[in-house]
Amino acid sequence: MSKKAEIKTNGNAPSGGKIGLPLSFQNYKLMLIGFVIIVAGFILMSGGKSTDPEIFTGDQLYNFRRITLAPILVVFGFMFEIYAIMKLPKKQKS
Repeated sequence: MSKKAEIKTNGNAPSGGKIGLPLSFQNYKLMLIGFVIIVAGFILMSGGKSTDPEIFTGDQLYNFRRITLAPILVVFGFMFEIYAIMKLPKKQKS
């Protein structure tokens, strides 16, 4: 009654029928770069704390780095992550 389960490939598996990773090493490297860009954006967004809670320092909170540069960097990082995932590896000429 029991049958052996067979793994069928769609022709993308390397020779020998082994199934490899879904992404290439270059994709993972690009994803790591994108992650570093996103973390850098969040680090740029942080800060602006005042030592005295009675004093409001709007110049520190609402400066160019926190309001404009950091969100642009985070969005660029996410767009770079999408590119890193979608990038196809170069085909080798044989």
